[in-house]
Amino acid sequence: MNIKLNNGILMPAVGLGTWKSKPGKETEQAVLWALQAGYRHIDTAAIYGNEASVGRAIRASGVPRKDIFITTKLWNNDHGDPRKALDLSLRKLGTDFIDLYLIHFPVPQRIASWKVLVELYGEKKARAIGVSNFTLRHLKELLAHTKTVPVVNQVEFSPFLHQKELLDYCRAHNIQLEAYSPLSQGKKLSDKRIAAIATRYGRSTAQVIIRWLIQKKIVTIPKSVTKERIAENFNVFDWKITDDDMNTLDNLDEDFRTCWDPTDTP
Repeated sequence: MNIKLNNGILMPAVGLGTWKSKPGKETEQAVLWALQAGYRHIDTAAIYGNEASVGRAIRASGVPRKDIFITTKLWNNDHGDPRKALDLSLRKLGTDFIDLYLIHFPVPQRIASWKVLVELYGEKKARAIGVSNFTLRHLKELLAHTKTVPVVNQVEFSPFLHQKELLDYCRAHNIQLEAYSPLSQGKKLSDKRIAAIATRYGRSTAQVIIRWLIQKKIVTIPKSVTKERIAENFNVFDWKITDDDMNTLDNLDEDFRTCWDPTDTP
């Protein structure tokens, strides 16, 4: 399943996240398993230290590069020269272009860096550009300074961190919301309410959460380095959650974060 972004390109709705995946064998094997299971979307970042591993796995997979959607990100320390940072990421990944290049975090230099990303997009070094960890305030500020609307805002999002106001704003401005840590790093997978729903469908709690996001048309990148879980997380396209169960999941918000909170970033 693909979702069309605001510049017309297609982004697979489910990808493999690689945050905290160790460079080398662990990342390479996870990416290979994912591609074998049917994934065509891999998410990495300069700060993860595993771009080269992702690139090696993609080349070893036999899947054509044009069929794989790769995301990487501009790290906070690299805003002095985003062009140089992207070139380094491209070399590590072993590719001439990136499918999606994101500003990883709303650092103070974000507006100036966004202008460079717009140039890189124009030069076709990135097929799409977007942001990550941007709050409502950060998005409003960015849109006041540019005519190029980000295609994506990648944020932590789950039933327990249901950022509805941010989601509504992104939809109103044709920005695709993308959820990282959708499974709350495993900390909420034993929740009895989701477990009850999972039992009714004969699915895992992880599958229920990923399916919930798909039905809300939110792109998601669950992370795993286990072959069985990687495959399980992708087995979410041939069934559907009812409206009543979707409503239950919509109302589990606890403002529960497992990662950083960008709310007070200047």
